[in-house]
Amino acid sequence: MIAGRGRGTRAVIAPPDTSRPVRPGWVRVDCHVHTVASGDAVTTLDQLAERVSAHRIDVVCLTEHNHLEGTAERLSRAVGARVVPGEEIRTGSGELIGLFLTERVPYVLAAREVVRRIRAQGGLVCAPHPYDPLRSGVGAELDAMCGAGLIDAVEVFNAKVADQEHNRAARRTAAAYGLPGTVGSDAHDPAGVGAAYLEMPDFDGPGSFLDALREAEQHGEYRPHAPRYAREP
Repeated sequence: MIAGRGRGTRAVIAPPDTSRPVRPGWVRVDCHVHTVASGDAVTTLDQLAERVSAHRIDVVCLTEHNHLEGTAERLSRAVGARVVPGEEIRTGSGELIGLFLTERVPYVLAAREVVRRIRAQGGLVCAPHPYDPLRSGVGAELDAMCGAGLIDAVEVFNAKVADQEHNRAARRTAAAYGLPGTVGSDAHDPAGVGAAYLEMPDFDGPGSFLDALREAEQHGEYRPHAPRYAREP
């Protein structure tokens, strides 16, 4: 497991305010974003680039469903901001996110095998929206997985989770196991980008990313998915 454990996640979530710049040496990071490559999202890379620029997002973790969209270099050029390639992977226990990936991880494998494949390529394992009953998280098994050292970070705020008790439960679990927390917009449409992000020290890889998470300032608000189809008059 990559070093970075010890202190748990911060306990405060502040409203988003991307009108001001971040402090020198820090970056604004959205840890959970989707595009049309996910199959259930509508945001194109061009639209993502526009929203990232408008909201001064420095780093985007592109976490397509069961799909790795491309290399960090290609995606960063397309988006106009640094991209951490990732994948939201359906496992036998629920969804996990792999970050800093270079190879796609197949879906519907056992969770332990997914963790093994993520870490074999130097990636990090995150548990997204673990307790939201409307999403396929690993909540029922999260305690056991954290106790076994299978989780590197827990998503402690997801902007698509309507009942904030589910986000708070994720925060409590992260704190109980001394794990850092991530924050993500889980944007599937352009309007969702900017709903949640971290302001954190800059990083240059998985290890320093985990360390920086422990210093991060968390920003987020609930923002539901935009309607996919316009209402008829």
